[in-house]
Amino acid sequence: MHLLIPFSVCLVLAATAVGQKPHPCESPPLMVGRASVIYPKREALVYERVTYDALGKRIRLRAQGVEHNQSFYEDVLMLFREGVVYQISYKNQTCTKKPMDMPFQPIEIPQDATLQSQIILGSSSGPGQGLLVNNWMGEFPGQKVKYYMMFTEFGCIPVSTLYTSHEAGLILLSFFDIVIGIEDPQDFIPPDFCETRRVDNELVVTDFFEALKKN
Repeated sequence: MHLLIPFSVCLVLAATAVGQKPHPCESPPLMVGRASVIYPKREALVYERVTYDALGKRIRLRAQGVEHNQSFYEDVLMLFREGVVYQISYKNQTCTKKPMDMPFQPIEIPQDATLQSQIILGSSSGPGQGLLVNNWMGEFPGQKVKYYMMFTEFGCIPVSTLYTSHEAGLILLSFFDIVIGIEDPQDFIPPDFCETRRVDNELVVTDFFEALKKN
């Protein structure tokens, strides 16, 4: 009997969510997790550990992947308020500091997004067998970039995002192992050997994937 009570509560919550029309949501401002990025046009496949701070507009990426059959590993700190990107190598004790000219894009559903569908990933046959998600689509004004986003109904946690444009082609991001909060605030502080580095103004970062490239 006690096992049926939480199961019935879950069914009521799910039924309530399905009965109401979902609205665009904003994810938790502080998150740590992992992501994969598939970028066919650049023949790139990247796996990342992501530390995300929407309040301070900061992102730390530890990425490894393959681009044009070449393996790479990058440790990148992006400070959007300061307009600076640090490319860090603890192994070599080196640091490259570049100016960054691109806006901070929070993890959220744009307010003008169109709801495509609400579905259950997995199965609805029993508790814990499925995940209720919402699919959204739209286009960023003036950028000619279309997006297709999937977020959880409860918690507004990102699941996947597909970007498509004539210039970049397709970019698919998939998120997993998300934890709300920041595990280590030091992730957003450059190491000591970065302090003496001057900004190289000849190398302005304007694209997300440029931030993952040393040269």
